[in-house]
Amino acid sequence: MNQTTDNNQKKSKLLKSGAITASATFMSRILGMFRDIAIASVLGASLSADIYFFANRIPNFFRRLFAEGAFSQAFVPVMSKVKENKEKEELSDLLNKTAGTLGTIVLLVTLAGMILSPVVTAIFGWGWFEAYLNNKEDAQKFIQASYLLKITFPYLFFITLTALTSAVLNVFGKFLIPAITPCVLNIVLISAAFFVAPHFENPNVVLAYAMVVGGVLQLCLQIPFILKLKLFIIPKFSWNHEGVKKIRTLMLPAILGISASQINLIVNTALASFLATGAISYLYYSDRLLEFPIGIFAVAISTVILPALSKINITENKDKYVSTLDWGIRLVIFLGIPSMCGLIALREPVLRVIFMRGAFTADHVLLSSASLVASVSGLVAIMMVRVVVQGFAALEDTKTPVKCSLIAIGSNIIFNLILVFPLDYVGLALSTALAAFVNLSLLIFFLYKKNIYSFSSQTLIFIAKIAISGLIMALFLRSTSPDFSNWINMSTIKAATYLTLYIVAGTVVFLATATVLRIKIKQLKK
Repeated sequence: MNQTTDNNQKKSKLLKSGAITASATFMSRILGMFRDIAIASVLGASLSADIYFFANRIPNFFRRLFAEGAFSQAFVPVMSKVKENKEKEELSDLLNKTAGTLGTIVLLVTLAGMILSPVVTAIFGWGWFEAYLNNKEDAQKFIQASYLLKITFPYLFFITLTALTSAVLNVFGKFLIPAITPCVLNIVLISAAFFVAPHFENPNVVLAYAMVVGGVLQLCLQIPFILKLKLFIIPKFSWNHEGVKKIRTLMLPAILGISASQINLIVNTALASFLATGAISYLYYSDRLLEFPIGIFAVAISTVILPALSKINITENKDKYVSTLDWGIRLVIFLGIPSMCGLIALREPVLRVIFMRGAFTADHVLLSSASLVASVSGLVAIMMVRVVVQGFAALEDTKTPVKCSLIAIGSNIIFNLILVFPLDYVGLALSTALAAFVNLSLLIFFLYKKNIYSFSSQTLIFIAKIAISGLIMALFLRSTSPDFSNWINMSTIKAATYLTLYIVAGTVVFLATATVLRIKIKQLKK
């Protein structure tokens, strides 16, 4: 078998793995959408909603740091190499001591978060804390948020262990189960929101407990599949174990390296605590729609590309490394640009169909749509950062992304201070988008400076063609879509039907334009 045939088979396998992961993640995101619908119908964009989303966002922020982000980037390359080159006993030893060390650290963080929840709330919700100190109207927000944070923080412990088992399954090429695992949390929250929370005076407290229950069940789902691999993980704390040391050496700087957007969201939340009630909720709902394409496409692509890149010795086969990374970037562009353009063009109809019921009103749709436009303008950059960072992680370089991330975080704070006063909460959303572009630009620059990767002329032309196709699609959708007054007068079923037809029509326009511009599917195969 010649090298070209072998490469083509590997490319086909990558695309298949990506498709499996994306399909499973799509199912999870659909359930996530129903979860957000359920929560919006119960909480709307009220004070209760602001508090719940705050208590939800803090442990999820730490989850992105300890679990999905830095840990996965550090653990997968190390484990992949041990799996390929070492005996099974050494692999088991690495798993046991990684689980024990990571579990102990996260358990301590979780307990600290619960005990010090008023301090954490004061740090991330300073506006509410200030109101509490001065006995103002928003003082109740600080008290309730501190209480809810005690409830939600244990979620961090269970979801971190779930991320560990997910990473193990991914290394063994088992992408389906980790991808569908979030469905469990979504089902628990949907059930709680629809059937339990409405019967309580404080529905946000019910949802906080449901979040933790969902985290426990997610871990329980994956354990049988780990055992099926004949891997019996017995956690043992070992700070100085060779593999653990390598993982933490890679992980500590990576905590900042891949989490710029999450830190930016936390900064936004802190600043939004100074704004009127509803600001945090508007940002949350627009962020949830932003996470839909990120979760389906960017997460799937970055998940399958990291093990593939980690197996490549760049000194011996740089072309293969470059082509694999380029595949991920092109696929993100092909999926991200039309998603961005479509969400901007159909922002009010999407929010109306998904959220407008119960406590979520037409006014909330319009207010959320303003922040959605600002947030989604950075969608492609956020998606590309997810993939490009994996290029550094595969080379065990976590320091460069840290530099980029720190600059991006600093940029976000500057953008926030400039834009929050004239644009209110919309300025906060726009700042996150601009910071994502800063982060992406720096990552690409350093790849170029290290003589590893740069956009080829073919890739730049590809991006231009996709951008033109997305713009034409957006203009078509915006010019043919009914006025918002017509959307709110439709029944939900009718509005959903119309929206589906417009999405299909937009997809057809995009693909037709791309075809005319000679975008070929073979350019996306890997």
